Amino acid sequence: MTRTPGRNEFLRHLLLIAMASVMFYPLGWMLSASLRDDGRINDPGLWPGADFTTEHFATGWAGIGGVGFGQFLINSALVAAACVIANVVACSIAAYAFARIDFRGKRIWFALMFGTLLLPHHVVLIPQYLMFRELGWVNTYLPFIVPKLLATDTFFVFLLVQFFRVLPRELDEAARLDGCGHVRIFWKIILPLAKPALATTAIFTFIYSWNDFFTPLIYLTDTDLYTVPLALRGFVDVNANSSFGALFAMSVLSLLPVLGVFIAFQRLLVNGVATTGLRG
Repeated sequence: MTRTPGRNEFLRHLLLIAMASVMFYPLGWMLSASLRDDGRINDPGLWPGADFTTEHFATGWAGIGGVGFGQFLINSALVAAACVIANVVACSIAAYAFARIDFRGKRIWFALMFGTLLLPHHVVLIPQYLMFRELGWVNTYLPFIVPKLLATDTFFVFLLVQFFRVLPRELDEAARLDGCGHVRIFWKIILPLAKPALATTAIFTFIYSWNDFFTPLIYLTDTDLYTVPLALRGFVDVNANSSFGALFAMSVLSLLPVLGVFIAFQRLLVNGVATTGLRG
């Protein structure tokens, strides 16, 4: 006996709902924990209970070290925005050179660039830190932003190269007949056609920069320069009383910008990943 399409559709949706529930549980529990009293902070249930409180949000918003949590959100927003702009600009220029310009040793340089994906970040961590320290960049945001200007995110360069390569070469030839050089071809033709791939690069760069904990931990020492992940770590102290309620409350707030960006640009993100995968 064969299953009817309606039954198959019902089972498929039931499976998706079950999987979504499993993935949603940690987020739901974190939201519930941020609304519970300190005595019930570790309860496994999703319902905060009748004695729920918003005190943790007030405590967390007061921040740490005399710096309000709003300042940490501003710091993360500035760093993430600068990283997005720098990464999109630098990676798109590098990708255009590899995809649309013929120059000596292009394959060798592309192979060397692609090979950096195999290099663990921890191998270059100490040399980078020593270099940035000599430049006086420790305790500033420059170690986060300047490497982005050098197109060091190989994955995004490769993603954009794959997208640029399949754009018709006839567009470049027609533009050259009209007197356009590489700059105008790149700005007027390639970039408008590559919006899905550029959006994918921007969204993933924003999410990575917003969630990055390791780099701020290495380079930032002043509390008023902390980004959100480092500030969240400040609510937990092994030598004193930890404020887990405030930690969960501010974790909920810190997720909102990421969720907002993802929801706002979801269509471009899906389109960029799908078209790049098909064309690659």
